[in-house]
Amino acid sequence: MKFEELKDKTVAELAAQSRDLRLELFNLRLQKATAQLEKPSRIRILRKDIARVETRITQLLQQSAQPKAA
Repeated sequence: MKFEELKDKTVAELAAQSRDLRLELFNLRLQKATAQLEKPSRIRILRKDIARVETRITQLLQQSAQPKAA
């Protein structure tokens, strides 16, 4: 996932995507614990994707919290 893909999404869409990514990461960790994980590199990719989504959410929340200059 590229950061460019996240620019046009709303906070609600990003929150839902973050929730989905975290659920997928949880499932991969379960697979890892039971030695059924086929692509270990997917865990690293998901962690980075979650960080990108959370960063964009923080940016949007900070923009909305800043007072508008008149």
